[in-house]
Amino acid sequence: MRTHTVRAVLAATAVAAALTTVGCSSGSEAPSVAGGDGTGRTKPQDDDAVRRAWVDCMHRKGQTSVEQDKDGNISFPATGVGTAGSADAYDTASKACDAEVPGIHQVLAKDDEKFVAQARAFVACARKNGYAAVPDPEPKTGILVFSAKSFDAAAWDAVQPACGKLPMPGYRIGE
Repeated sequence: MRTHTVRAVLAATAVAAALTTVGCSSGSEAPSVAGGDGTGRTKPQDDDAVRRAWVDCMHRKGQTSVEQDKDGNISFPATGVGTAGSADAYDTASKACDAEVPGIHQVLAKDDEKFVAQARAFVACARKNGYAAVPDPEPKTGILVFSAKSFDAAAWDAVQPACGKLPMPGYRIGE
């Protein structure tokens, strides 16, 4: 009984070793993720380079209103705005660039944490300076969502001198 167990373990080990050897020496190229060359000899690109690659891809796809600011943040137009103006064209370009620059999802997830913190700081400033009804930012994205009735353009404009130095959160009106 003991001999069969040892033989089974040895056979399983041999099969696993053979599969590992075949998989590692197949000659197929590993995908390039976030700027690495797949060989392990180069470092993956930093987050800013990943963002830049994605924005450049969007521009090649006709979405030239997608921009990256000096701090590396990506600004998105209202869906459907830009040189290739339909929402479908924007979505198609975005999906294609997501596939071409696979590291963008991890970078954007990190950015969301930063945007939530920035939006909270902006909301605190706005409330301190007279716009008490400004909504809390969405906890995952940092976007402020105003109903059409709750947005007060005069109050929004009034807090800009005090709060305009802070990063402006994204916002939607009319939901």
